[in-house]
Amino acid sequence: MAHRATYTELEPGGDNAIAVTLGALGDEWNLWILRYAIAGCRRYGDWMEQGPISNSVLSGRLARLTDLGLFEKVRYSERPVRHEYVLTRRGVSVWPILLGMWAWEASWAPVSDAPLPGMRHSGCGRYFSPVLVCGSCGGEITRRDVAACLGPSGDWSRSVPASIGRRRSSSVVKPSQLLPHTMELLGNRWSAAMLGALLLGATRFGELAERTGAPPAMVADRLRRFTELGVITTEPVRTRPDWVAYRLTDKGEAFFPVVVLMIAWGQRWFRAPEGPAIVFTHRECGQRFEPRLICSECGQALHASEVLVEDEALGHRW
Repeated sequence: MAHRATYTELEPGGDNAIAVTLGALGDEWNLWILRYAIAGCRRYGDWMEQGPISNSVLSGRLARLTDLGLFEKVRYSERPVRHEYVLTRRGVSVWPILLGMWAWEASWAPVSDAPLPGMRHSGCGRYFSPVLVCGSCGGEITRRDVAACLGPSGDWSRSVPASIGRRRSSSVVKPSQLLPHTMELLGNRWSAAMLGALLLGATRFGELAERTGAPPAMVADRLRRFTELGVITTEPVRTRPDWVAYRLTDKGEAFFPVVVLMIAWGQRWFRAPEGPAIVFTHRECGQRFEPRLICSECGQALHASEVLVEDEALGHRW
């Protein structure tokens, strides 16, 4: 990948923006590092004080996130030589995605080993939930309000990241299950691909297998897990009583803001020479859909500097 001042140009025919984004943000430790970076962490010791992360994991993740352009490595000491990691504009702009994940977990997955912090909007002083709106007309958005079509680089084989494809061992130390249900949907390459296919309208087992390229056994496993999580439900197919269709539940539909924010972020910062992977259009206004978040209480646009994280472990403004 060749870095440019404003975005990264991807290799022709290689991973598209979706695959790169899922590889970067479909990882618990990366999200954990970014969470605390937005809260003010810049040096190794800052992160080490926040949780049970090992030196090898921290150094490896920081190196990868720096290579992806989310951090800039800056020397702050000559003797001994030491560096700090400063968020770039690309890294800072992850905050709406983290906010969307937090809101979905708070609403749909309240049971967690690590309770989520409260969020308050300094603009109005109230606790809030982020509301997804169209950047062109300001109208509130659900999945059904947006038309999606695959773009020139949107081939499914280019959208599935190999980097999150490994099955995780239950003995591996994790960051206190920061966003457990979110990671169930994004932290496995086939889960992420199948969620995307469902959000784009796939309803049948064969469709899901064909679009994602996942082995049938993996499709069955992920559908079972999605059902257990309450993200999908099944219903009989009228013309074939022995077949079932898979439909997103309200919980599954509510994850749409996270997905669309991730895709928008990825396609802003990582561009395939052939063109975008997915093109979204707001059905009502007819304009290309660019997601924005507003405060549920006052209706004003949300900005990172105005989102207050009320958590003793953080103690900072985003």
